[in-house]
Amino acid sequence: MTLRLAGCAALGALLAACGQPAENTEIADTPDAAASSDEGADAGNENAQAPAGPEAADYASMDNWLCHPDKADSACEEDLSYTIVNGDGALDVVPFEAAENPPVDCFYVYPTISFDTTPNSDLVAGAEEKRVAATQFGAFAETCRLFAPVYRQVTLTHLQSMMAGGEFKADAELAYGDVKAAWDRYLETENKGRGVVLVGHSQGARVIEQLLRRDVFGTPSQDLIVSAMPIGYNVYGDAETGNVGPFEPCVTKGQTQCVVAYVSFRSDLPPPAESRFGTAGPDGQRALCVNPGELSGDDGVLDARLAKAGFFGLDNASFVQGASIETPYAAMPGMLSAQCVEADDHTYLAIEVTGDPVDPRADDIIGDVVVGGEVLADWGLHLIDMNVAMGNLVDIVKAQAETWVAEQAGD
Repeated sequence: MTLRLAGCAALGALLAACGQPAENTEIADTPDAAASSDEGADAGNENAQAPAGPEAADYASMDNWLCHPDKADSACEEDLSYTIVNGDGALDVVPFEAAENPPVDCFYVYPTISFDTTPNSDLVAGAEEKRVAATQFGAFAETCRLFAPVYRQVTLTHLQSMMAGGEFKADAELAYGDVKAAWDRYLETENKGRGVVLVGHSQGARVIEQLLRRDVFGTPSQDLIVSAMPIGYNVYGDAETGNVGPFEPCVTKGQTQCVVAYVSFRSDLPPPAESRFGTAGPDGQRALCVNPGELSGDDGVLDARLAKAGFFGLDNASFVQGASIETPYAAMPGMLSAQCVEADDHTYLAIEVTGDPVDPRADDIIGDVVVGGEVLADWGLHLIDMNVAMGNLVDIVKAQAETWVAEQAGD
């Protein structure tokens, strides 16, 4: 059946054609937008000194957490059930089950998403922050306790102002300082020697890499890191080793103290020359690409959790002819696969979509950044970097957690 998973909006990107303002488009920061604003915040500068500014948020207060085991209205406790949409159109609902006694923790920093009209967001989480935390992070509850701080990020509205030629006025160190304070609070009151996976997307991935390089590597907390997943951001190995500090790119399932990173594009719409996603680093290093479909042991096949409504609540996806799924997410088994590609100056995860025009299932997926009816090819599938491989990522963390627990038992 020739049915594209599309309504008036791409996943997380509301089109002006739908009567929505342009600021309702979830476009995360370009890989170096914030970095160019403050050399002192360089993720690779371990001696960087934060400039004087506002104090970090108080993470003793549950108000400043999106997700926390002690938060009564945790954003990550939304319904995460999904429907398997089989090739013959049959639908199988899979209820979501969080682990009762998860073996490790996961600490997450969300992407550029705030609609606040100031350069930096406030600490009052809007529906957009809550929704993206559930969409990108909630599924990790299958194997983790979940921690996700609210932070004063560089806002989506300010990013769009910059893209239109405006001056950068945000404080990247304020955003980092909040996450660092949340991390310190987590270590002080919650960790108790537990393993922890660091997860972030886009601006959040940049902050995770900063946290590793500035405040984890070379400290006692380094020994607690199960793995790091800075996704949707250009992560470069060090020039001499190819590693991110002491951590290698993950190459085997169950490997710990390693990094999973990639940016995603359609296989038939590779990054154009002007795309900043997946570009080579300042010393010629290739951007890291770890294929979650290979690392999970699935031979490159992706286990997606595609949102029916996207980040902004618009019900914009049709997954199968003549039926509507009732769960917030859908899986399309056998339809998506991936491989890491090096081409010219870009390294990226190429997503192959294999639809069958004669069956009742949709032939394509939502995920492009679309503005004014035009696909912005330089952004690739940035909006669904994580969800296109969510099942694989969760399985990877499960295997890593098993290794971690076994390693601790052997000490």
